[in-house]
Amino acid sequence: MANDSSTMSLGVTEFLQLLRDGAPRTRAQLAKSTGLARSTIASRVDDLMHRGLIVPVADAASTGGRPSSQFALNPAARVVLAVDIGASHVTVALTDLAATVLAERTDRLDIALGPEAVLTHVVERAHALLADTARSAGEIGAIGIGVPGPVEVSTGMPVHPPIMPGWDRFDIPAWIAEHLDAPVLVDNDVNIMAIGERSVAFPDVQHLVFVKVATGIGAGVISGDRLVRGAQGVAGDIGHIRVSRGDDVPCTCGNRGCLEALASGPAIARVLREIGVDAADGNDVVELVKHGNIDAIQAVRQAGRDIGEVLTACVSLMNPSVIVIGGSMARVGEHLIAGVREAVYTRSLPLSTEHLAIVPSAATGDAAVIGAAMLAIDHTLSPEGLARLLARP
Repeated sequence: MANDSSTMSLGVTEFLQLLRDGAPRTRAQLAKSTGLARSTIASRVDDLMHRGLIVPVADAASTGGRPSSQFALNPAARVVLAVDIGASHVTVALTDLAATVLAERTDRLDIALGPEAVLTHVVERAHALLADTARSAGEIGAIGIGVPGPVEVSTGMPVHPPIMPGWDRFDIPAWIAEHLDAPVLVDNDVNIMAIGERSVAFPDVQHLVFVKVATGIGAGVISGDRLVRGAQGVAGDIGHIRVSRGDDVPCTCGNRGCLEALASGPAIARVLREIGVDAADGNDVVELVKHGNIDAIQAVRQAGRDIGEVLTACVSLMNPSVIVIGGSMARVGEHLIAGVREAVYTRSLPLSTEHLAIVPSAATGDAAVIGAAMLAIDHTLSPEGLARLLARP
């Protein structure tokens, strides 16, 4: 086309952002929303329809004249790859542009195997999912990846990740690009879980904290409608804040008394072993709680109080309207959240908790995959991502 690519991308981006909510719009509505001339709208609509990015839907109700054709984003126009890499698992999913999962696979895999082994697995699973859904690698708009450690988002490189040996400064996007031709977005796993949870359950909430309690403890913070990453990408690393009853409990980070050393799944299991209860890890703790073991319930409740102690400071600092508790340890149910609520509501100022909700994750185990998909979708429909799509024949 003869249009300037930057101008074209801006117009297309405006269109698709308007249409992402799924509500069909007419050419007249698009012209009013974007301020572009109707002739420009017609040209853009025709081009986007030709490329399959938008599709016509049922006509709008007549206002006396001829009904106007309506258009909506075509979620099937492209796919994105969503990847959740945990300490001991890898989930790879293929979704459409509405974050609807088309195919998904989770495998047990130790992140300590190193980046090349884990990412080779990711690429193999990606090709298998593409084959299962009869899609091609060329249809991938972008790839979103969450990893359990700090990430320099501008480069996609993990930075001094404590539980990812061999991953420090490894160029994940460059390695993936050698095997899949698509932009790669990498972020901390708790950040993408916060994005996923908000997308599923709290799309209109502007101030939200998502707390992941699992092998480690971390938080994803959304403030003023934006994800807060911090200067070095470690915003929300609450697992290494000292807890008052921590005393000299050693933490894997090298310090003592960290929240993670007292309230994570492995930490609760350790406490139970010390009093003679057989619990090898967090999964065992969950099963014990589900079967009504009093020692396990009390240990989980105390872990909730410890988490709540740290979150009390977060409430004063960030003033969120929602705190979501997720991660594998959230499977213990209300016992953990009861401890969190007890500490937060007791220790925080009434004004900051008057409208504060502390709730379990609605997305549960899907939060990371949905968040990774949203990360990839946002890039695919951004000016940069659309320029890439429009440059293809």
